[in-house]
Amino acid sequence: MTTTSIAAAWRTAWQRPPFRVSFFVTIPFFVLMLVALAIFLQWVEHRSGAVVSDPVLAALAPRDLTWIIFGLIYGALAGGLLVLIREPGRLLLAFQSYALMVVFRIIAMYLLPLDPPAVTIPLQDPFVQLFGSGNVLMKDLFFSGHTSTLFLLFLTARRGWLKVLFLLCTIAVAATIIIHHAHYAVDVYMAPFVSYTSYRIAYLLSRKCDPAIAAL
Repeated sequence: MTTTSIAAAWRTAWQRPPFRVSFFVTIPFFVLMLVALAIFLQWVEHRSGAVVSDPVLAALAPRDLTWIIFGLIYGALAGGLLVLIREPGRLLLAFQSYALMVVFRIIAMYLLPLDPPAVTIPLQDPFVQLFGSGNVLMKDLFFSGHTSTLFLLFLTARRGWLKVLFLLCTIAVAATIIIHHAHYAVDVYMAPFVSYTSYRIAYLLSRKCDPAIAAL
């Protein structure tokens, strides 16, 4: 799809009042939840939590897979954005699902304070290290945000081959995060379930506001 056709898709979507309402609600909510999560994660870092006995991690020697993990994550995110920007309705649905998932992550981490695994390798995001504060978050644990985000890409993609690709990326990131010992195994296991719940809630709410969402 060319730049012209992408612009045409957005013009067509923008002509529909339900889409405009959804846009002006979704984008501020999405940004608000990103800011709220950043503030919350800084607070979590200073809170004491429990160290969980994890037989899966105990059976695996930790290995530094930082570049593999973030190569998969940023590659999938870039591909997802390139695909979803062509479909304005699905892009908004993805933002809504992600923002709702952030709400669930904040609630889950608040109710379940955890310290990192006893043997762990800090997972340093190369992008954050280059452009951010350089602080490494160690208690951003239950549930895995990286795994759940990639699973959302799988849920929002429509093309069969693309869904398979995003699912494979999700599985690969989940496995490498566990091998890296960046998360407990349960953090990763739970991520797709919460991701799916967020997606379904966002979809059902969007369909009530805009029946055309059912055609997405």
